[in-house]
Amino acid sequence: MDLLRFATAGSVDDGKSTLIGRLLMDSKAIFEDQLESVEATSQNRGFDYTDLSLFTDGLRAEREQGITIDVAYRYFATPRRKFIIGDTPGHVQYTRNMVTGASTADLGLVLVDARNGLTEQSRRHALILSLLRVPHVVLAVNKMDLVDYSEDVFRKIQDEFVAFSAKLDIPDLQVIPISALQGDNVVTRSTNMPWFEGTSLMYHLENVQIAADRDLQDVRFPVQYVIRPQSDEFHDYRGYAGQVAGGVLKPGDEVMALPSGLTTTVAGIDVFDQEVEAAYPPMSVTVRLTDDVDISRGDMLCRVNNQPEVTQDIDARVCWMTTKPLRAGGKYLIKHTTRTVRTIVKDVNYQLDVNTLHRNQETDELKLNEIGRVVFRTTQPLLVDAYERNRTTGSFIVIDPSTGNTVAAGTIL
Repeated sequence: MDLLRFATAGSVDDGKSTLIGRLLMDSKAIFEDQLESVEATSQNRGFDYTDLSLFTDGLRAEREQGITIDVAYRYFATPRRKFIIGDTPGHVQYTRNMVTGASTADLGLVLVDARNGLTEQSRRHALILSLLRVPHVVLAVNKMDLVDYSEDVFRKIQDEFVAFSAKLDIPDLQVIPISALQGDNVVTRSTNMPWFEGTSLMYHLENVQIAADRDLQDVRFPVQYVIRPQSDEFHDYRGYAGQVAGGVLKPGDEVMALPSGLTTTVAGIDVFDQEVEAAYPPMSVTVRLTDDVDISRGDMLCRVNNQPEVTQDIDARVCWMTTKPLRAGGKYLIKHTTRTVRTIVKDVNYQLDVNTLHRNQETDELKLNEIGRVVFRTTQPLLVDAYERNRTTGSFIVIDPSTGNTVAAGTIL
């Protein structure tokens, strides 16, 4: 059974948390005591309905204000697929939280209120999903029950969003009318909207094809740990553990270790206590090699004729995540796959207005939640690909060495 990671986004009160609560409840992913607790809280607040948003708004401030602040992750499964939901905030000041939640998503779910139509935030969320190369996007037009399930209202929003998304890089877009509160088109098809010929949201989530989204052409295996048990049972065992970031590895394949450039062949691939015939993203495996090659954490296995770029100059799009601005000359750490190196900011090329796509080249800094193009110079080479080619080897985080805090997320251009 495969796993779909999807991130939800929308403006305040568009109904993200309610939708997730509906998905969890209608797919039988909620325990009876959880449901009783939420029903009791809803009654205490004077509601004549069960407030499904309480299933996900876990922080006290979220419940008090009725908004989502931090990224809330929820896990559930149906007979067809497992799911991880990242419920991301809608406020502009929590852009960094949305970037975090959407960075690993296979699918982005943007909610809009049918009464309000597309907002500035809706466009912002679509742009961020596009910048993060999330391959599948669903626009869920929520609260259709409050506009009498009007087809005209839905079509107007659909046409406007399709026109806007044409300027972005969104390979697969679906638009679905729903009512999260009433359950229309969430898990089952709605009888209130016979004019809509598409599928329910859950059917789409269960059946969207994600296997082809991963890079199966370029072998990329960042080494995380060298396994040497030094026991009698495994006296001569030497394996290289990590998560496959791209391509398919099989025993007998010729590989090159970078940055040394030494070549060898794959002797075997282990998962737990058994050997497998192939490894592909996102499997975590231990690779055994036929030769004793000097390989350590941060090195990478790849094909001899298909290598990542080895560079100390990183040209990237960055989302800045802390109050102290990013400026040229700033010294930080970059963590890229399994390698962490020191770096200095060479230049801030521009700040991107995520509402108009305008590039502000007059600025020399990035402030909290701003996105821009930045050039870094690292003290040691990194083994990188363009983000649009490989989302793992094309991304990194920036760390403040004085605090250990993550201060930025970047995608390599």
